[in-house]
Amino acid sequence: MTAPPTLSARLAAATALILERTGAPPQVAAILGSGLGGFASRLEDAVAIPYADLPGFPVSRVEGHAGRLVVGTLRASGRLVRVALMQGRVHGYEGWSAGEVAFGARVLCSLGIEGLLVTNAAGGIAPDLGPGSLVRITDHLNLTGQNALTGANDQALGPRFPDMGGAYDPGLGALLEAAAAEVGVPLRRGVYAGVAGPSYETPAEIRMLRMLGADLVGMSTVHEVTAARHHGVPVAGISVVTNAAAGLTRATLTHEEVQKVASRAAAGLESVLAAFLPRAAR
Repeated sequence: MTAPPTLSARLAAATALILERTGAPPQVAAILGSGLGGFASRLEDAVAIPYADLPGFPVSRVEGHAGRLVVGTLRASGRLVRVALMQGRVHGYEGWSAGEVAFGARVLCSLGIEGLLVTNAAGGIAPDLGPGSLVRITDHLNLTGQNALTGANDQALGPRFPDMGGAYDPGLGALLEAAAAEVGVPLRRGVYAGVAGPSYETPAEIRMLRMLGADLVGMSTVHEVTAARHHGVPVAGISVVTNAAAGLTRATLTHEEVQKVASRAAAGLESVLAAFLPRAAR
């Protein structure tokens, strides 16, 4: 029986195909969450590759996630920068393991990027984070019950026990806040709680998360950040608050409403991304 390909082999196959189709490697990358994939239209000379075309790449099945990798040039702030964008991601609640959820982030890191920005749609726990708020993620709580690094470690990718003390790079965070100030978009700060989903949280769970120090809650991001730190790539994160968390209002939470609010907030987020990504490239 043939042994399954190693993680390093899978990454090599995916990155080889990406570079073959797109040419020069990206300098920076971003993962675009629910309803936030429209930023890719800003890239010049863009090449889009469906996840299904990439060897070993898990394919997103959630509405609002286009399931494509787009590589091109961003012209912003008087600079040109090569950017890779993931339009959508996979989630553990679809049946993927934490390692598979993180595979896309690992591919981006294996392309040699200098920094990774993760974005997501999140529920607001802190009372001052209403729908439409943009929040710089300063830290996270991984409450999914899984870790992207479970299993044998490939020392060529990163250490067995990576330090997560600086999971969200303070330097990139400062650049993110400077970019937001430049374009006049308010950017708050907060701690993100990653949960398994797919059901939204109960009011009691939200009270628990608030006591644990969470300002935001969502069903993604934490495994991607863990994998990027395993590779030694600095990370910044932005949450788009799409709803008040359960028990904070009487509204019924739906994925459709999450997408609508994310789409309305997309213009501000795109302005921040356009100002930030050139800053993140050396």
